[in-house]
Amino acid sequence: MTGDLILIYMTCADEAEARKIATALLDERLIACANINAPHKALYNWKGKREEGREVAVIMKTRAGLFGRAQEKARALHSYECPCIVALPVVNGHGPFLDWIESETSA
Repeated sequence: MTGDLILIYMTCADEAEARKIATALLDERLIACANINAPHKALYNWKGKREEGREVAVIMKTRAGLFGRAQEKARALHSYECPCIVALPVVNGHGPFLDWIESETSA
């Protein structure tokens, strides 16, 4: 069961963008849940320059088999040229919660 579940970690420019993407993924049952976190400061190198800005992190729960479609949809709605959208494996967890993720996403 857990081998098929992942967390998608994504950063967005602001809460409105995070909500728009999460809502679209929920509507298509590509994710079961999205946690939109408080804005945070991001420091990074981009095109040879040190950058600093505010971002919002989003953690989404889904099946590994849906990652490709979820990533494609998120990318289409995202404002960044090169957004952070990564899959993290779920290796263990509370059984009923993991079952809920499976029941709320497309098979």
